[in-house]
Amino acid sequence: MATPESEILDVESIRDDFPILDRDIGGKQLVYLDNAATSQTPEQVVDAITEYYYETNANIHRGLHQLSQEASVAYEDAHDRLAEFIGASGGREEMVFVRNTTEAENLIAYAWGLNELGPGDEVVMTEMEHHSSLVTWQQIAERTGAEVRYIRVDEEGHLDMDHAAELITDDTQMVSALHVSNTLGTINPVGELADLAHDHDAYIFVDGAQAVPTMPVDVEAIDADFYAFSGHKMVGPTGIGGLYGKKHLLEEMDPFMYGGGMIRKVEFEETTWHDLPWKYEAGTPAICEGIAMAKAADYLDDIGMERIERHENALAQYTIEQLSTFDDIDILGPSAGEQRGGLVSFTLDTVHPHDISEILNDYSVAIRAGDHCTQPLHDKLGKTASARASFYIYNTREEIDALVEALDAARDLFE
Repeated sequence: MATPESEILDVESIRDDFPILDRDIGGKQLVYLDNAATSQTPEQVVDAITEYYYETNANIHRGLHQLSQEASVAYEDAHDRLAEFIGASGGREEMVFVRNTTEAENLIAYAWGLNELGPGDEVVMTEMEHHSSLVTWQQIAERTGAEVRYIRVDEEGHLDMDHAAELITDDTQMVSALHVSNTLGTINPVGELADLAHDHDAYIFVDGAQAVPTMPVDVEAIDADFYAFSGHKMVGPTGIGGLYGKKHLLEEMDPFMYGGGMIRKVEFEETTWHDLPWKYEAGTPAICEGIAMAKAADYLDDIGMERIERHENALAQYTIEQLSTFDDIDILGPSAGEQRGGLVSFTLDTVHPHDISEILNDYSVAIRAGDHCTQPLHDKLGKTASARASFYIYNTREEIDALVEALDAARDLFE
């Protein structure tokens, strides 16, 4: 069945917003397929950054002059915009700006985990977790005496939800799970995991780094207690991300960092904290980056998150279809026909993923090679590494054809 015209992205018009895509590398036009690591940034977001530094640049919440007032309002409004973008009705009081998803994970682990976990308590994660989650909770568990347990991933790259129901018990205090796997492309049933956690009076932290840029996200429909994402994966700048937290939980927790901006009153004897979300944003924040991240949300909403999700899945399906014609390529994650995030990881029997990436670079095709910060998952799959092609709003089928052509060249070189 043909896709209705209203559901198809105008990719050519979108590409016009990204001048970097016109770059030639070694005489060939850039094919950028490393979006799961970092997306490119459109002119509209770059213009927002330029406008801030040309017209508004000042510190926030500390000055009575015009520039400080303008910067403060824009930065505060950006919190509201990002809260709206992920379905958080509490606005800025439920949206903390952080550097990235990793910092958000550490904020909760240190501000909540160090105070609440102890011997006999458990943190449940998945076998497909990113190192930012796995390593963080692993270290917190070592400090507190808690135990970390892992939900199995089956051969098709799905979570074993029966195993999840067994692992999540009354001893579980936190469930931390990826919304979309950055290696397998699996879209995890985080709403079901939230239900399991809440049935046992546990909390759930959702890593939405690969989900927020690529699909509609509603944190309240998921019933996530905490949800994190990064600006640089959603056509925004680097060094900025968002942490959603239910208001009553953020109010109960102690701050993660201390200093200016997060205090209400300081005396020699004691200090009281500022209102949400500033309680968790010590020091001068990434003001411009926060404002630009809100502009990125506007840009994606103008395109339509449902359309973006369909586009990415279509590119992933086309890639699987093309790669499946080769007997020597092993594709990781859900099989063809299943809804998945916009990435495909694979191995080629005769060529190491690092060599694949280097050879593809000669053809101006940019992909990622390695363990993608999921080394334990690769160990489970019996892979030292994998190659990963990841797509976004400006990618085309023709670029996937270029990927396949370059893979043919890599195969021939190593025969």
